[in-house]
Amino acid sequence: MYCCFPEASVAKGFSLLPSKHFRKTSKSYHCAAKLNNTTWISHGPTKFLAQRNFLPFQRLSLHGKVEHNNAISTSLTDDHKTMLTTEEDTKEVDIMDLDPGMKPYKGHLEYRSRKYKEQKMLIEKHEGSLEEFAQGYLKFGFNREDNAIVYREWAPPAQEAQLIGDFNGWDGTNHKMEKDQFGVWTIKIPDSGGNPAIPHGSKVKFRFKHGNGVWVDRIPAWIKYATVDPAKFAAPYDGVYWDPKPSDRYQFKHPRPPKPKSPRIYEAHVGMSSSEPRINSYREFADEVLPRIRANNYNTVQLMAVMEHSYYGCFGYHVTNFFGVSSRSGTPEDLKYLIDKAHSLGLWVLMDMVHSHASNNVTDGLNGFDVGQGAQESYFHPGERGYHKLWDSRLFNYANWEVLRFLLSNLRWWLEDFMFDGFRFDGVTSMLYHDHGIDRAFTGNYDEYFGEATDVDAVVYLMLANSVIHNIFPDAIVIAEDVSGMPGLGRTVSERGIGFDYRLAMAIPDKWIDYLKNMSDEKWSMEEITSCLTNRRYTEKCISYAESHDQSIVGDKTIAFSLMDKEMYFGMSCLSKASPTVERGIALHKMIHFITMALGGDGYLNFMGNEFGHPEWIDFPREGNGWSYEKCRRQWNLVDADHLRYKFMNEFDRAMNLLDDEFSFLASTKQIVSCASEKDKVVVFERGDLVFVFNFHSTNTYNGYKVGCDLPGKYRVVLDSDAREFDGHGRVAHDVHHFTSPEGIPGVPETNFNNRPNSFQVLAPARTCVVYCRVEEAESGNKELVGVVAQQKSLKESVAGLEDLAGSRQIKAVKVGDDASDD
Repeated sequence: MYCCFPEASVAKGFSLLPSKHFRKTSKSYHCAAKLNNTTWISHGPTKFLAQRNFLPFQRLSLHGKVEHNNAISTSLTDDHKTMLTTEEDTKEVDIMDLDPGMKPYKGHLEYRSRKYKEQKMLIEKHEGSLEEFAQGYLKFGFNREDNAIVYREWAPPAQEAQLIGDFNGWDGTNHKMEKDQFGVWTIKIPDSGGNPAIPHGSKVKFRFKHGNGVWVDRIPAWIKYATVDPAKFAAPYDGVYWDPKPSDRYQFKHPRPPKPKSPRIYEAHVGMSSSEPRINSYREFADEVLPRIRANNYNTVQLMAVMEHSYYGCFGYHVTNFFGVSSRSGTPEDLKYLIDKAHSLGLWVLMDMVHSHASNNVTDGLNGFDVGQGAQESYFHPGERGYHKLWDSRLFNYANWEVLRFLLSNLRWWLEDFMFDGFRFDGVTSMLYHDHGIDRAFTGNYDEYFGEATDVDAVVYLMLANSVIHNIFPDAIVIAEDVSGMPGLGRTVSERGIGFDYRLAMAIPDKWIDYLKNMSDEKWSMEEITSCLTNRRYTEKCISYAESHDQSIVGDKTIAFSLMDKEMYFGMSCLSKASPTVERGIALHKMIHFITMALGGDGYLNFMGNEFGHPEWIDFPREGNGWSYEKCRRQWNLVDADHLRYKFMNEFDRAMNLLDDEFSFLASTKQIVSCASEKDKVVVFERGDLVFVFNFHSTNTYNGYKVGCDLPGKYRVVLDSDAREFDGHGRVAHDVHHFTSPEGIPGVPETNFNNRPNSFQVLAPARTCVVYCRVEEAESGNKELVGVVAQQKSLKESVAGLEDLAGSRQIKAVKVGDDASDD
């Protein structure tokens, strides 16, 4: 358990996290770990949130003088004392050294590590190296070899096979394929008259006869592009031979930008990114939407629905062609243009990677290669094990050699050919467990993670996948979507971890949904909010988010829509005073997103449009809505309109991203919650060099509210949600310095104020959040030019300014001494 760590762990460079990152136990416990002359004490009995989707940990309480409420330190380490080491420094550390609670499961951990090493050694023995193995696209599918087109397909159950398409009038009589001992079919078609026998852009399919004598036509598994006739309803997709001449191939012009210290991710769906009720294109997204993303100071774009999927309404999660770019939005060259444009703007690009399952479609997906054969001759498990009953999709057999080649090559293909900078792996929970996590509430008991319920073959695949990704591109960002809280998911493979860089903090949006749907503002618990936001594993990084695409789909509500509902249709005009509902909605929208970002993890994610409170929901065209695109778009006109209040939420989103750009608080390991007052509804915490004050009270404004801090000196406002530029009332003065007072005996936390050695007093208006920084820190590196937003260019001006060069700073600060309103 996480009660205490041996000094040997600290000596190796690891810092003890004095926080609630203590695993649930059935007993009371009391222990102390001494680090840098500071004693951190935890005590029981254990408390944990009633969340089904994240591993619960003990919250750490530090006893001392408390003015506003019981002091809470939920945090990570103090930057001025201890820092986490790099992966290089820790690569020899075993995951059990980090979490002694895993030692009883040493046998399981050793078993899966041994399986990983054995699989890797086999691949190296027979394929040369893991990286070479992951270049299957140079062998399979269509390739140019010796003035000919060579096509290979793995289809062991086929009795005969042909290549058919436009090039031979869909008659494969003269294009029969040969099968080798491994079930790989091959055909070599020489050029004709100096030209490829199969013209670029022509349609092709793999025709084969299986055991019962039936011939079937399938799209090649490794096809790079597939299209459908838009004029025909429910028409089948066709594979397309994609090999443009050199002059027509997109050539990348811009290198990858530097890796962000902490990813601030803009989750986007290209198809629904148009303001018009239609499917948007890659090039339109690149030219019109990417500048918006950069203007809002995001540093990473996460693209959904990139791989071809025949059903548009699946949000891209029922993949039919894993190597094919979704043709609805353009060609492979168009997607490359988008990624290159993103890089030119300083944006990293992540791809939603779906290797947890595949579409159940037969005519246009991998499932069409399954004709009842055994597991070792199929991409999928046979019978019930190969079918996800909730998703109506097929499940991969991760122990199969050719499945590993296919999936690992798929990762390398997108990394190298399209210059993606990493992935967000979808549905990882489904992969990790034989029951796919269906109807299971994860309580945090380690038996749930390290036993027969775990699919070790899938775990080994994920370890191989992360090894391939980071060997090819060491700086890649790889994120896991896992609701179970699997320990070690975010630790390196060399430590017996699974190798992801980040995991999504999926309990956080559930908590906000629960509060917004089921509780009045007065019943919101500051203790529960801070506990949920800091509930993450020691040394495993998280991406926090208040809402993603999941909360935006039909049947659910976004945070803005939950807060303001129908008033978003008629109450958002700046030409009249905001109603109490709208005023509350905008204030809480800013606070919820900002506290989630600042306290919830090591990175942040926002779904397209939620930054400005996009109204309504997402509803893809379907029979039930008359195949309408009306609610499958983004209404950018709302945030562009100067007379509507959507712009205020957008401006605050820009400001909080810029705050991290300048102060890098997301990358800081210093995170200390010193106050979570149920009475006052106030949360105070430190993150990096900043002090955050959130007042969730609906009516109470506190003048002279005492705030604990670490370092002495003078502090000033660097971000204020109550500024008029964010539709606030301008109650907080921006031109004053807040001088600290010492509290208690230095080095004796129990004599301090809320366990902090210094304090200063602030004005905390109702439903606001204000961030303070020491003047010394703000002035270093000219950071005094950041902070309180007093004047900003309109979004249109910002977008226009980014057309040529990304990274322009659009937020202007009020310097100390300038005029500032203070009613």
